[in-house]
Amino acid sequence: MAASQRKLQEPQPAFVLHTYPYRETSLIVEAFTRHHGRIGLLAKGARRPKSALRGTLLAFQPLLIQWGGRGELRGLHSAEWQGGVPQLKGIGLMSGFYLNELLLRFLHRDDPHEGLFDLYAEAVSALATNTRIAATLRRFEKFLLGELGYALTLDTEAGSNNPVDPGASYTYVIEKGPVQIRSGDNPTIELSGKTLIDLSSDNYEDPVTLSQSKLLMRHLVGHYLGSRSLHTRQFLVELQQI
Repeated sequence: MAASQRKLQEPQPAFVLHTYPYRETSLIVEAFTRHHGRIGLLAKGARRPKSALRGTLLAFQPLLIQWGGRGELRGLHSAEWQGGVPQLKGIGLMSGFYLNELLLRFLHRDDPHEGLFDLYAEAVSALATNTRIAATLRRFEKFLLGELGYALTLDTEAGSNNPVDPGASYTYVIEKGPVQIRSGDNPTIELSGKTLIDLSSDNYEDPVTLSQSKLLMRHLVGHYLGSRSLHTRQFLVELQQI
């Protein structure tokens, strides 16, 4: 029996983030698992017409997967569809690809984020309805940054414990927090205090909050990505979604 078969993991909840063709009949799978984080898998023979994996390794569908082996690529043993999520379509589908690209760019392999996995599952279900998409993306981006150690200070002013004034105008200084805009300032980004307070509690009912939080998150995600670009982001920016 192969080593990868001798040391199979217990079946784990997972989503496929991306797949790549490998040789003639196989796939390399980037998966996001609840208990092991992002992992790389080799799905041998998955592209063969009669493979049990064919048609199963689809993005945005909840799976229960089992694998074995060690190293960068483990051997995928099985993948079972768990159902419950309709296929994403239209802008919901593109928004889902955006979330997948965020996870691929930001998460290291074998670094578990169970809370993030659960929020991703919620986000996928929400995107399947094609409603409140922008709010779903903002909530996910904010939580992701917090999971990576970049938690946002939103309800107190930078350098003090003073609460943010909902009637004041602020800029956001990365890794410090909100700073009130004074006369003569030329801020990179301008936000109302109310937007910051709403964002801290994931309240996106106000259209101004939704619009300004989009600008803030675009600014923050771009900063932490550095020179790396997001292919899906530009497409969605053109559609005025993120």
